[in-house]
This record gives sequence, structure tokens and C-alpha cells, in this order.
Amino acid sequence: MRGTISLLTPENTVIGFIGTGVMGKSMAGHLLKAGYPLLVFSRTKEKAAELLENGAVWSDSPKEMAEKASVIFTMVGYPKDVEEIYLGEDGLIRHGQPGSYFIDMTTSAPSLSVKIYEEAQKREIYVIDAPVSGGDIGAREAKLSIMAGGEEEAFEAVRPLLEYLGTNIVYQGNPGSGQHTKMCNQIAIASNMMGVCEAIIYAEKAGLDPERVLQSITTGAAGSWSLSNLAPRMLQGNFEPGFYIKHFIKDMKIALDEAELMGTEFPGLSLAKSLYDLLAEKGEGNSGTQALYKYWNN
Repeated sequence: MRGTISLLTPENTVIGFIGTGVMGKSMAGHLLKAGYPLLVFSRTKEKAAELLENGAVWSDSPKEMAEKASVIFTMVGYPKDVEEIYLGEDGLIRHGQPGSYFIDMTTSAPSLSVKIYEEAQKREIYVIDAPVSGGDIGAREAKLSIMAGGEEEAFEAVRPLLEYLGTNIVYQGNPGSGQHTKMCNQIAIASNMMGVCEAIIYAEKAGLDPERVLQSITTGAAGSWSLSNLAPRMLQGNFEPGFYIKHFIKDMKIALDEAELMGTEFPGLSLAKSLYDLLAEKGEGNSGTQALYKYWNN
């Protein structure tokens, strides 16, 4: 370990947040409302406008943020973004302060999380991989499920901060364990989303009232988060992203790559990815995952 871990309070902690998109904006806002000084950085500054109006301070780069913040959260799009932000020439690891905490909440490759952890150790920096589940609703309501990997003592130090963001916070084990757990989450969602869509389409073809059908099946054995939260959006024609299709495809590819390394096949996951790939090819990459409904209703 890298010395004594102290309580992270608004008086002794400056927080940085990189990535203020659909979910990151809400997550950063909870930390700001908790009274922590907050630095923000995003590729598109306009996405941070509301946070800046409420007292956050803009950083021009990850390097600048790393030189000022003692805790930095990242919530970006792809593993390549994570790698650049953490391991690039002007990245967090190279310019971070010894004893600081970096918490990556992006869904990324487990192997990359391990690589970042190993590089951070050399500079006496704590790194936690802590991807989340719950979409825009969970982020907005601070009810995310957070799955964390890294050194347990470091996880316990940042847990009070994570509690501003989520309600189900579980330490999964060594570096990369949070990302592996998120892959389990995405695998379960992938096949479930096909089932949700097929159930709605079946109800419509059978001449039923789909909303009334949902009243019956959301609370029974078929119940799921996607059925309760995304099926109503399908029926309303609301395909705005709580979670982008393009990012879900990225997640499924990571899971399939990991499965291949394990010598395991996941036919349900493979089928789900193929359907989402078709939607992306038709220009739906920036739609929410509930737009899978369009595969049957285009």
C-alpha cells in the first residue's frame, strides 16, 4: 500500500470529473451538491455548462486536472478514450499526485484496468475500476449499481463518495474485477432486451393492450429492470438514450472477446450483438438500447 489513507472530506478533497455526458453530468452534479470542490473536463465543453453554472470549475485537460485534484472520476465512451486519459503523455497517471485516487466508471476492458492499476502503482496512485449499471435514471436519482475492483483498502476510502452516486455498491475483488462483473451485467441485459422486445411485439400482434400486458408481467417471474423501465419507452416511441446503442455494442464486443479468451461461447450474446449491429448500420447508434424494438417495427 502507499501510506495512510485519510477520510475524504470537502475540506481536504478536490474532486475532478472527466466525462459529463448523459450519465456523467448527473453523477458529477451529486458530488457538487455534496459540497466538494469540483473540476470538470469533457471533450465538448457545452455538456458541462450546467455544472459550471452551479459552481464547478473547468479544467482544460486531464493533465491540468491531475495536478489539482486528489480524487478523479472518469466516465467516458470507449476503452481507447480511457487509455488516452490515463496513460497518454498528458494523462492522469503521468501527472497525478502521489496518494490520489482515480476511479474509472467507464465500462472498459478488464485487461486495460489491470494495466492502468499497474502503472498507477509505480507513481503511488490508487486506482479503482468501478463501472456502473442503471442508465440515465439511475445516474439522475443516485441509484446506480456500482461494481468495483482494486485494492480493498482504497475502495473503502472512496466508498463514501460512491454512496453519493449509487445504492448498491459491491467490492468484487482484484483490479479488473469490477469490469468483469459489468460484463456479466451486460451479458444478462443483452438477451433480456431481445425477450422484452419480442414480448411487446407479440402483445401487439395478438391484439392486446401492451401497457396493460406490462401491468401483469413486470411484477411476475418475467420482471426485469429493462421490462419496467425501457418497455414503456418503446411504447411511447421514445428512443432517446439512457444508454447508447453504440456503447452497448462496444460492451458486447468486450464480453465476446473475453469469452473467446476463456474458451467459451455465448450464443445469446452473439445474437443480440448481431441485431444491434444491424440497427447501428441503419443509423441508430446514437439511439437508446430500447431502439432494438425497431428491428421488428421498422
